[in-house]
Amino acid sequence: MLKVRSKLLLGALSLVASGTMAQADGKLSLYCSAQEDWCQLMARSFEDATGIDVNMSRKSSGETFAQVKAESVNPKGDVWWGGTGDPHLQAAEDGLTMPYVSSMRGELHPWALNQAAASNDKTIGIYLGVLGYGYNTEIMASNNLPLPTCWNDLLDPVYKGHIQMANPNSSGTAYTTLATIVQIFGEDEGFEYMKGLHANINQYTKSSTCF
Repeated sequence: MLKVRSKLLLGALSLVASGTMAQADGKLSLYCSAQEDWCQLMARSFEDATGIDVNMSRKSSGETFAQVKAESVNPKGDVWWGGTGDPHLQAAEDGLTMPYVSSMRGELHPWALNQAAASNDKTIGIYLGVLGYGYNTEIMASNNLPLPTCWNDLLDPVYKGHIQMANPNSSGTAYTTLATIVQIFGEDEGFEYMKGLHANINQYTKSSTCF
């Protein structure tokens, strides 16, 4: 079951500032930060539509941003698709991506266009999600755990060793979670909350899960 809580996640598209699209050898290098099945669908559909081979690499938003930044002197990617909006905006600000205006721009929602306006068209919104946490009711029942109903419930010591989340250093969604907690509780209280949550976490994964 997914519990929805007060922060929207913005997926984004950026063109890596390599100066080329679909390299001369007829291949396109795609960095994808969405979930694996979405990435595969985008890559294979593009191949079917264009005849251009796609070399797709799937990593979290934070990992991809770090890779694009590390490759800035010698770019190896063409397109960065998906993931949370903040790393794409940071890449745009750092000059790591290039402007692009799609012919389908007029079909997009205002929130997607806001992403483009904030980045001088170096990125644009492509999907919108909701930040939340999920739990398995069967596992909760087998461990005699109460069902959490709000963020504060997750601090209860009864959940010690039963919570996982992604690492904000590599996951854009986890970074957005951290930013959301700070917005909800305030900066000092937000970081105190994260310290309390840390006591109950059994693993930090590289990437988060989309439903």
